[in-house]
Amino acid sequence: MANARRGGLEGPPRAWSWTGLTLGVLWLLAGLLALRQAAAVLRLPPERRFTDLARWIGDNGVLHVRGSLYGTDEFTGTPFEGLALKPLTKAAEQGLGIFWTFGTLLLVVALALVAARSLPGPVPRRTALLAAPVAVILTVLSLPVRNTFTLGQTSILPVLLVLLGCCLPRIAQGSGRAGGLLVGVAAALQPAVLLFAALQWLTGRRRAAAATGVTFAACTALTWIVMPDDSWTYWIHHIAGRGLGHAPDGLANQSLHGLLLRTGLRGPAELALYALLAAAVAVLGLRRAARYALDGQTLLATAVAGCTAIAVSPTAWQHQQLWILLAVAGRVGKRRADRLVWPVLVVLVMTLTSPVLMPDNPVMRPLGDNAPLLAALLAACAVPFLPRAAEGWERPLPTPAAEPQRGRFSWVPLFRFWRRPLTRPNVLLELMLLRVGYWVYQFIRARATGERSVAEAHGRQILGAEEFLHLDVEHGFNRFVADSGWLTGGMNYYYGTFHFLVPVCLLVWLYVRRPGTYRWARTALSLATLIALAGFWAYPLAPPRLMPGLGFVDTANGPQDLDNPDFGALTELSNQYAAMPSLHIGWSLWCGIVVAVVARKRWMKWLGMLYPLMTLSVIVGTANHYVLDAVGGALVVLTGFAIQYVLSGPGKLVFGKVPGARGESDPLPAAGSAGVAGAAEKAPPRVAKG
Repeated sequence: MANARRGGLEGPPRAWSWTGLTLGVLWLLAGLLALRQAAAVLRLPPERRFTDLARWIGDNGVLHVRGSLYGTDEFTGTPFEGLALKPLTKAAEQGLGIFWTFGTLLLVVALALVAARSLPGPVPRRTALLAAPVAVILTVLSLPVRNTFTLGQTSILPVLLVLLGCCLPRIAQGSGRAGGLLVGVAAALQPAVLLFAALQWLTGRRRAAAATGVTFAACTALTWIVMPDDSWTYWIHHIAGRGLGHAPDGLANQSLHGLLLRTGLRGPAELALYALLAAAVAVLGLRRAARYALDGQTLLATAVAGCTAIAVSPTAWQHQQLWILLAVAGRVGKRRADRLVWPVLVVLVMTLTSPVLMPDNPVMRPLGDNAPLLAALLAACAVPFLPRAAEGWERPLPTPAAEPQRGRFSWVPLFRFWRRPLTRPNVLLELMLLRVGYWVYQFIRARATGERSVAEAHGRQILGAEEFLHLDVEHGFNRFVADSGWLTGGMNYYYGTFHFLVPVCLLVWLYVRRPGTYRWARTALSLATLIALAGFWAYPLAPPRLMPGLGFVDTANGPQDLDNPDFGALTELSNQYAAMPSLHIGWSLWCGIVVAVVARKRWMKWLGMLYPLMTLSVIVGTANHYVLDAVGGALVVLTGFAIQYVLSGPGKLVFGKVPGARGESDPLPAAGSAGVAGAAEKAPPRVAKG
């Protein structure tokens, strides 16, 4: 038995036990998210539920298809979509709500399972098992699916029909007529899907393309016979639905046509430019899709063609943008560090709203407003997805990493969950995660509010504790600062500027010059900030400047009307009770520790540690924090460094000769030094400049 263990005979069962546990957790999470989405829809009042189905809801909540579907321009679907919903005319609104919600949920799960089944092979069994629940989770969380649930749209069905017709081998192979039939029905529901007939033609599936066209024509002709007035309205009067629904120049329309209208172009000039751009995108996108289809990446080919349809369609509403999410199947980059950039970008664009993706300023806001269209254009025309024969398709270049180092303190247990990477992380991935992380910080900080009475009671507790400890120096120092004009102006500027500027500049310098230290420092800062957010939530605290009757002066914002329960315009902008712990002190102490670690000269180390002391004087002098807030900020930063230490060992590495892993100021490793020997031996004998 001992030999069996040494030989690794028990390795696979242990690995499969972890896989089974992970699989169970993922399926549980997928089920909870799906049920939560269904419950969120069913909890809505009837008048706010399935608003796009309002054309069918008549007296007493009973569905009907009488009169024109387009009488109010609210319905944006094709007449065939209305005809397909006609069997529901005898259902009551309440019954429709349950049926429609869980029916849509089943379609979403089926779509995710088909997408997971269509991953290009060879797919390891473990990946195949985990892909299904991950696909369900991402699909349920995506904005198009959430929008579809709320509006009562049928846009899930065309995507599912196309995946069935193009990606499943049993349907797509052979004569292709069955796949063409499914794609043709999807095109009758969403006309932009007709582009897939061109994809079928380009990939040599001529019969499938013909079947798609014939099926689309038959469904449309049947609708003309049954509903001639609505067919005339949709196809002739509105020219394939143009002008239905929201204004085409609104942000909801994520197509090239909508983008040009938002830039101010109108009339023949806009139409001509739109036609030119749409033709170019269609040709390039379909050629790329055909190339990936012939390479055996049918899911990616379907996603690229779908993204092309989004861009060239006159209108592409949010519930029609699910094609973009399917583009996560593409692999980009030969290095493992770069492989996650494209999937993370797609998931962020498909799950987060514009204010989360980009800061609200004139330069960045347009990128966030048009993020789905930009992602569709990138997938259709620009992203260099790897072919299956490319180097690094199955095994991307690994990131050089140091083995876990021995701890400095034998009494501290080290879990060593991961090896320390020695190269710089991908800058785009870092920026995306930094933006989302900062938004989460702002979101939780703004909502971690408590009652004013509770926050003021906590303020009195802090003042009582400081009086007992003889630390209550805030009032006297604040009055001294308020009476010194030059000191007041300088501290106010310091408080509003240095808090973000110095940590960001230090992170940039570490990324460029000390990539190994960058990861260590970034992780500790992130952990400290998360702990601080928990403190804001658990202990709302009124800062000195918002404590009534104590004589503190708000040097930056002026006097507040503390007798008014709704005092101060500032309380409407952000959470003014997020004082404990002080992240001004926390982040500045983090800067001081990092400078003390990386600086080579003693005076630089002392200068770095002087920064948190200056910050302490500023937060107390401007009446924004108590002294004990600073103690709390120091504790969360030290805790962040401690957790990082336990997870991955000491932070100051001796860098080896790994490309991109060290700068000119980093020392060379000593002979036989532990930690980086293995990585240094495998690396080329070149030392990259920082």
